[in-house]
Amino acid sequence: MDNLSNKKCEACRVDAPKVDSDQALRLLSQIPGWNIVTEEGMSRLKRVYAFPNFEKALAFAIKIGALAEAENHHPAILTEWGKVTVAWWTHKIKGLHMNDFIMAAKTDRLQ
Repeated sequence: MDNLSNKKCEACRVDAPKVDSDQALRLLSQIPGWNIVTEEGMSRLKRVYAFPNFEKALAFAIKIGALAEAENHHPAILTEWGKVTVAWWTHKIKGLHMNDFIMAAKTDRLQ
């Protein structure tokens, strides 16, 4: 499989297919540190990144925001002292799409 971080997000439609369980496990193996969680009844990719202080955490969150705008796919980002929690999922399909795994890989590349 191609490196996820080199792929581009595709425009997602309401009827776009969700990533199935087998595919999700294969893709998850390419993004160590990420977990699939269920929140508000939807599967999401989630990861917590650690930083030595708030300033570095905030700088990372800003990089994620720029990436999200460039790809037109936006996560939930929680910035706290010493950590940033990122969650990717596709709102239109209320679950995980290939785009979410691509964005998780691209997020890792920012660190």
